[in-house]
Amino acid sequence: MPDHTFNVLFLCTGNSARSILAESILRKESRGRFTSFSAGSQPKGEVNPLAIKVLRDMDYPVDGLRSKSWEEFARPEAPDLDFVFTVCDNAAGEGCPIWPGQPMTAHWGIEDPAAIEGTDLQKEAAFVAAFRYLKNRVAIFTSLPFSSIDRMSLGTRLRDIGLIDGATIGRGKAS
Repeated sequence: MPDHTFNVLFLCTGNSARSILAESILRKESRGRFTSFSAGSQPKGEVNPLAIKVLRDMDYPVDGLRSKSWEEFARPEAPDLDFVFTVCDNAAGEGCPIWPGQPMTAHWGIEDPAAIEGTDLQKEAAFVAAFRYLKNRVAIFTSLPFSSIDRMSLGTRLRDIGLIDGATIGRGKAS
């Protein structure tokens, strides 16, 4: 794949927690090589306040983050996407729109931190764990040798990233 700025879309059903975290993480870690976006199949319409808190606490950008429909990225005027990653099992099982740019896709499912019940500290700890899992995935992704890897090998590596610590795939859990 040629060296250029890649457009990356993170998908989740509600676009209020995991996909928002991933968008912000890639925005900071992109080193100018990636433009990150997030969306949901059934957006909640607002970003979870704990996602914003954790991002701020970790010194990651929160400006411009909003819960939005994936339909925004299926329109003709939408940016051509190079990669689309689902970060929740529900979104991975849904019929997605046709994405401009014929992006490569992979599933990077992790537990939904917004579904955790308990004390405020337990809820925040779930968001911190989700942040850590996503940060690890993004770090591996951004270190891939895009200019020297063929599309088939890249696809395999993208899928493998979704299987590292914290993965929900194969555990029978939908988030």
